[in-house]
Amino acid sequence: MNSLRYLKDVGDRVQTEFLRRRSILSFQEYLDAFLERPRAQARSAAQYLRDCLDYYGTETVQRPSGPQRRFKMFDRPWESGSIAGAEGESGTPVFGQEEAQNAIYRILNTFVRRGRINKLILLHGPNGSAKSSIVAALFAGLEHYSRLDEGALYRFNWVFPSEKIIKGSIGFGEEKTSGHLTSFAHLDGEQLDARIACEMKCQPLWLLPRAERLALFAETVKPDESFHLAQALAEGDLCHRCRQIYAALLQTAGGDVLKVLRHVQVERFFLSRRYLTGAVIVEPQMSVDADYRQVTQDRSPGALPPALQNLTLFEPFGPLVSGNRGMVEFSDLLKRPLESYKYLLGTVETGVARLAHFLMQLDCILIASANEQHLDAFKEIPDWPSFKGRIELVRVPYLREVREEQKVYDHQFVAGMNKHVAPHATEVAALWAVLTRLKRPTVEHYRGDARALVEKLAPLEKLQLYDNGRVPDRLNSNQAKELRRTLAELWSESDAYPNYEGLGGASAREIKTVLDNAAQSPAANCLTAQAVLEELAQLVKDKSVYEFLQQPVVDGYHDAEAFLRVVEGVLLDRIDDEVREAMGLVSASQYRELFERYVQHVVAWTRGEKLFNQVTGDSERPDEEMMAATEAIIMVKSEDRREFRRALISSIGAQKIDHPDEALDYAQIFPDLFRRLREHFFEERKRTVRRNSENVLRHLGGDGAQLLPKELEAVKQALAAMQERSGYCVNCAKEALVLLLSKRYAS
Repeated sequence: MNSLRYLKDVGDRVQTEFLRRRSILSFQEYLDAFLERPRAQARSAAQYLRDCLDYYGTETVQRPSGPQRRFKMFDRPWESGSIAGAEGESGTPVFGQEEAQNAIYRILNTFVRRGRINKLILLHGPNGSAKSSIVAALFAGLEHYSRLDEGALYRFNWVFPSEKIIKGSIGFGEEKTSGHLTSFAHLDGEQLDARIACEMKCQPLWLLPRAERLALFAETVKPDESFHLAQALAEGDLCHRCRQIYAALLQTAGGDVLKVLRHVQVERFFLSRRYLTGAVIVEPQMSVDADYRQVTQDRSPGALPPALQNLTLFEPFGPLVSGNRGMVEFSDLLKRPLESYKYLLGTVETGVARLAHFLMQLDCILIASANEQHLDAFKEIPDWPSFKGRIELVRVPYLREVREEQKVYDHQFVAGMNKHVAPHATEVAALWAVLTRLKRPTVEHYRGDARALVEKLAPLEKLQLYDNGRVPDRLNSNQAKELRRTLAELWSESDAYPNYEGLGGASAREIKTVLDNAAQSPAANCLTAQAVLEELAQLVKDKSVYEFLQQPVVDGYHDAEAFLRVVEGVLLDRIDDEVREAMGLVSASQYRELFERYVQHVVAWTRGEKLFNQVTGDSERPDEEMMAATEAIIMVKSEDRREFRRALISSIGAQKIDHPDEALDYAQIFPDLFRRLREHFFEERKRTVRRNSENVLRHLGGDGAQLLPKELEAVKQALAAMQERSGYCVNCAKEALVLLLSKRYAS
């Protein structure tokens, strides 16, 4: 590689991208860009963040409360390459929490409609519930969006050319130029004597006189349902320092505003947490979040343009200044003493921060986080009513769905682990964590049959109902329907309570520590589910450290120690299913065929019709004996057979009406029935499972020479199937089989 050629290539690419992005513009060029896309350049911070969320799109996901809109920005699509553009900062996607996402979006919509940001968004919930992750995803989305053409943002600098360019006074007066420059914006650095940036990132459009600016907006920006011109943009003004410079130059130019605008260099900027540009995190602290310093104090007057040398210029600084035009997060806001953020009362409502010598106008989203304990204490202070009117509360509870909780751990551990992660390792961690968070249903809220069903709902049954709509096997079809109808009410039952479901329990941070410890075991080649359970057992012993372990047990709820046994039982069920499938004892097609044949006979029975027998060629009545034998497997004993058949046909008819173009998939329509059917098939082959599992362990233990060739071939096929279908390696397959044999097939 030739270094000179390489550097030239790099330089060409950087310059091409710099010009493509229109990074430096004169004021006239910026005005052209505004006229091309007026709405894009006339957005407030609230409109900008809402447009950012809209840009990445949405999808509908099913949650226990019903269909929910999910904003894809929280999946960080730029990291996977599914969204083109500049790279964004890597981080963890936000799994679940669609209710919080939609609450934030609704608040932004309110800001946009009102034309002003007049409240602070406060995310509250237990420690480790993803409050910081939500804000981090918002920041990352804003950063990425600002680097796209759709999200271009501009601020301006004041530039003053050197004597080589301007003969005579560097201020305006009788100014002459060497050439016919219409702007000093594109002069090289060595051709400039001074360049003064605007720390507030003032809108370049504020350089236009207010009356002319409003007339321009009236002609180019037409408000509708998706766009409202923000009050800050329409009525806003330059910051204190820029107004001083503007007034001094205008006076020197004799009122010629075009001469003033020649000193304006419009610059595209990108939101960045690293460089504190429109994206700032304020940690709990005692200091005020904005201040100023005198620019002219430590500078030689000769370094400034003559028109400015007699001015006392102040430069604002601090988090509010750096975060203007973007978003400022107050992390753990309520950990501060009250006096340190009382200024937010006025700042949030008016959008103005009051400093000693001037007012500082802000256009930024103010978002904060707080845990529930600090919020409860905050509500007790006398000033709470004043703050409440200026705060929008967004609850962020712990996740209550295992599939979503597991995604959190899979993203961090499965992808980044330096050792093999065995099947179900993260699942058992998520399962135990969610079990600790569930509350016993308040039975008094329900009436009729629903009350009796909810009253008997065990923690694992409630979890499975939340996670995939699975109802207890002990229920008949009518009871199952009634419980599913109650699901949304059950999910939101405690939303209005201070002690809501998802407030207590194990946090994701604690579970991540458990997984880390389990992964570091030197004796294990894999991160296994068994190792995770052992670490959880150690955690449960330390009741003095974890508050959720001190909760009283109520009808099986909050019993963290008993949940270990529950989770182990679920794990054994998973392994049992995988081993039986791997050994080919029963194929899914077998019980699918049986169920389809059963449905055919039930349909004929319901209609009073006969079925054509392909073997005999005769039309025969439905096989009552076959139907009864199948129902003995899939039906609850207390259920009426005739009612069961009618309900089955009714469910199939409803599925056809809802999805007329889709082929019927009975396994999806009747997951409970298929599960019972599969378990029955497996139960009949229990002895075979034990014998085959022992053969696999002999082979893995080096004692496979005693096996018959047929048995050895079956062992190899089973191991290959466990690896291909379920993701086991030889080591964790052996450990799983040992656990299964010792717990399920010991006798």
